[in-house]
Amino acid sequence: MADEVVLLDSWASPFGMRVRIALAEKGVRYVNKEEDLRNKSPLLLQVNPVHKKIPVLIHNGKPICESLIVVQYIDEVWNHKSPLLSSDPYQRAQDRFWADYVDQKFFEHGKEVGARKGEELETAAKEFIDCLKLLEEQLRDKSYFGGDNLGFVDVALVPFCSLFKTFETFGNLNVEGECPKLSAWAKRCLQKESVSKSIPDQNKVYDLVCEIRKLRGLD
Repeated sequence: MADEVVLLDSWASPFGMRVRIALAEKGVRYVNKEEDLRNKSPLLLQVNPVHKKIPVLIHNGKPICESLIVVQYIDEVWNHKSPLLSSDPYQRAQDRFWADYVDQKFFEHGKEVGARKGEELETAAKEFIDCLKLLEEQLRDKSYFGGDNLGFVDVALVPFCSLFKTFETFGNLNVEGECPKLSAWAKRCLQKESVSKSIPDQNKVYDLVCEIRKLRGLD
């Protein structure tokens, strides 16, 4: 019997994009159910009662929550294609560390860029660029964080490229000028069909962020 795979998702969520990329990399067929995050479905509240967030992968009726955990699950279950995580325990630990860094530091500082004004925005923009530069140091001269192929850290980070226009506009930043290797990496990732089909246009995401800022009285 074929696997039944359902993804509870939201088109603009970088965390949902991670799961879409991983599923595409593995060639997994699934049903994508778009959630209205202002009016969450009973199904979402049922399968993720703790955090009540997307993405949630439901595999043969069993839910898996939290995007990085979901990506690891996909990598383990559909292991007939190139792995996202290394077979080496040390490298796996490093990959998990940097993927967590993306969530704990990079995303948090990026969120501040989209939500602050004045001096607070200047501070947030500097901290955001510092995070990018540290990630660029980890990339070094490799094609991908995973080496020659897209890997776990790539999948964790690349969805945030959809927010680069937003970060640059509100933070008065130039990602390519500050981090040319990371910018080249992003363009390389976007040439992969699994990535390009999973990540929305930056302008569409920017328009959504502008709407949110207006609702919050930031503009």
